Amino acid sequence: MKKTALHDLHVSLNARMVDFGGWDMPINYGSQIEEHHCIRQDAGMFDVSHMTIVDMKGDNVKAFLQKLLANDVAKLKDEGKALYSCMLNEQGGVIDDLITYYINDTFYRTVVNASTREKDLAWINKQAESFGVEVTERDDYAMIAVQGPNARAKAHRALGEDAEDKLDDMKPFFIRDYNNLSVARTGYTGEDGYEIMVPAEQASALWSRLLENEVKPCGLGARDTLRLEAGMNLYGSDMDETISPLEAGLNWTVAWEPAERDFIGRAAITKQKEAGVKNKLVGLVLEGKGVIRNHQKVIVDGVGEGEVTSGSFSPTLSQAIAFARVPVETGDKCKIEMRGKHLDARIVKPPFVRNGKSCL
Repeated sequence: MKKTALHDLHVSLNARMVDFGGWDMPINYGSQIEEHHCIRQDAGMFDVSHMTIVDMKGDNVKAFLQKLLANDVAKLKDEGKALYSCMLNEQGGVIDDLITYYINDTFYRTVVNASTREKDLAWINKQAESFGVEVTERDDYAMIAVQGPNARAKAHRALGEDAEDKLDDMKPFFIRDYNNLSVARTGYTGEDGYEIMVPAEQASALWSRLLENEVKPCGLGARDTLRLEAGMNLYGSDMDETISPLEAGLNWTVAWEPAERDFIGRAAITKQKEAGVKNKLVGLVLEGKGVIRNHQKVIVDGVGEGEVTSGSFSPTLSQAIAFARVPVETGDKCKIEMRGKHLDARIVKPPFVRNGKSCL
């Protein structure tokens, strides 16, 4: 398995290591529940170096990304601004969901998922050929996500004496260079914080300084329950190459205007939109006791059946929650099949939790 620049530190902290997309990664450092609450209430950090930073440069890079992505990078007017988008295949299926940062007119940076690393790079390079765009995988970088209501204040103390002055006024969904680092005010938890791109040889020192400033190390287990509570999709569970953004609750990430922008997959999802989608992604809350798991059957009386795509117990809400793909006619109630029983659940609009508070 591949190892990040922080691997030895995880082992020294007695992390439970697991295979995650071919990477040896920490699932937790003891209690996943405690790590989850730490992010909601204070500040924690994740090693997300398994994700892939891709730099794209060239005179035609904007036109290239307007072709590559379903969302439109022309929306990015201010340097450092970020855009969330899906990258589609010709059939309208999601190859990956990703964040793209506008550095300047000839330079954009994208962060793609670990599990889709090879296919993403192959697809991006293939599409870039006709645009003369230089595509560079930045495997010389590690990435640390610092998240939680106190994350930015503690990160400033770890980063340097002038970090607060240099970074505190940065708006959400922006990136800024600071002392050889790229600091983005983004995350995957529903809390404020930073995702810090750091040269690999400096990653251990930064992690140690964050520890000294009482930022708790957290594993990918807590990251998953946090993102589910926050209503954020997981690639490979809530969407994949057979699912369009219209059936993954991501219609808001598709820029339909200008009509003449012919992004990859546009014809397919336009046809699907005009015909009407058959399924939709919804949030579920279990009415009684139990834990909702991926792939459990969802039954909608008089309508049809669906399937849980992401399910878990919510530590913040102390009840079971999930995403499910169900027939588009589904209303506000359903049943979930668990061990031969049909348990009542209500259908809600995600997110389940925002800024540490229930949205239910």
